[in-house]
Order: sequence, then structure tokens, then C-alpha cells
Amino acid sequence: MSTGLLGKKKEMTRVYDDNGRLISVTIIEVSKNRVLQLKTAEKDGYRAVQVGFDDQKPQRCNKAQLGHFSKSGSSPKKFIREFRLKEQETAPEMGDLPITNFEVGQFVDVIGHSKGKGFQGVVKRHGFAGQPASHGSMMHRRTGAIGNRSTPGRVWKNVGMPGHMGNERVTVQNLQIVQVREEDQVILVSGSVPGPKNSYLIVRPSKKKAGQKATSKGQSVRQGPSAAGKK
Repeated sequence: MSTGLLGKKKEMTRVYDDNGRLISVTIIEVSKNRVLQLKTAEKDGYRAVQVGFDDQKPQRCNKAQLGHFSKSGSSPKKFIREFRLKEQETAPEMGDLPITNFEVGQFVDVIGHSKGKGFQGVVKRHGFAGQPASHGSMMHRRTGAIGNRSTPGRVWKNVGMPGHMGNERVTVQNLQIVQVREEDQVILVSGSVPGPKNSYLIVRPSKKKAGQKATSKGQSVRQGPSAAGKK
């Protein structure tokens, strides 16, 4: 199924697998994912599932939004995204999306916005080495020459410059689901995901490893002493 889940990044922790190996994981809260609309090729020109996540106050929505939410029998949602469906794929039913859409060992792609770092120079932003730090040099962490002689006599595109860093849409591919805690409505994925704590994430089945499941890290894991799964 191409339908993923919307979630919120909570924190990182560690869990042990059956072989006693310590795995770093990110806890993602995926509670109350609600199907808001089923789009069809006949009516909308394409097949998709519109999913909402995270309740918000009705007074923060306009009348059109409230009508859209009430039509699906849902409370107002803050985070709304669509998941495209293939032609032969069966659309989910209206209502809540179960966390069991994902299973342990499955590969997923996680999409989020990276942490914003403001205006940064070329050393931090692009990894430049910088200029000499002694003998009267006044350059240090500055860019240096960016020209290209008299011909063509201009600055080429994509030259590393100081500028805004971070706060960009980032997709991390092929992360493994280590645990699915249905009672806590959280999933644990291996490694790190983009964004600060409590930022919104899109978790979808992996595009490059569709239908594959990892076995090298063990599909059955037990909770470690530090894996409390806080919300």
C-alpha cells in the first residue's frame, strides 16, 4: 500500500535487538491519522488519499475548512497531506488509519523540514577550508575569489556563497522500522530523521525498497532501559 502516515518527531533513544545489539532509533508519534477525502480519477483526475493529523481548535479554521472536515466526520486538523494511489491499488476506507499499516522490518522514507540555522558563511554552509589564519591575513573564513577572468567575466551559477541555511524539505530514504507500538501509537525507525522535536513528518513506504523487509538487524526487538517511548 502506498498510503503512509503523518506523524510528529518526539525524540531519539536506543533499543536492543535479540542479538544484544544497540540500535539508535527515532520515536515518531502517529496517533489519530484520519482519512479526510478519497480522490478519484473520474472526479479529480487522479487517485489519492487525503490524510489529516493533529487536532486543532475549530476557531482557527475558516468555514470552508470546517465544512471539509465535517463532511468526513473528522475534527479540524493542523497537518494535511495526500498520498497518491496506483491504478490497481485499493483505497483505504474513510476513518482512522491504523498504525498497523507499517510492520517491523519494513523500509520507509521519512520526509520533513531540516532545522533552520539562519544566515551562515561558506565554511559552515558549504564546508570551505577558509583562508590563512596568520601572517597578516584578513580573510580567515571568507569566500575568496569567485570571478572567472575577463572571459566569460561573470560568476557561474551554483557557486558556494553565504546565505540562508537549513529549513529545507529533506527526504531520508530506506529507514527500517524497528518497533511498532500500537498501544502508545508510536513507531520507532532506525537512525535520525530531519527536523527539530515536535516537527511534522511524512512516513511513507520506501520507493527504492518497496515490499522489502530487513532481516540483518532482527525483526523482533525488545525495549531497552532508555526506550521509554515518551509522547
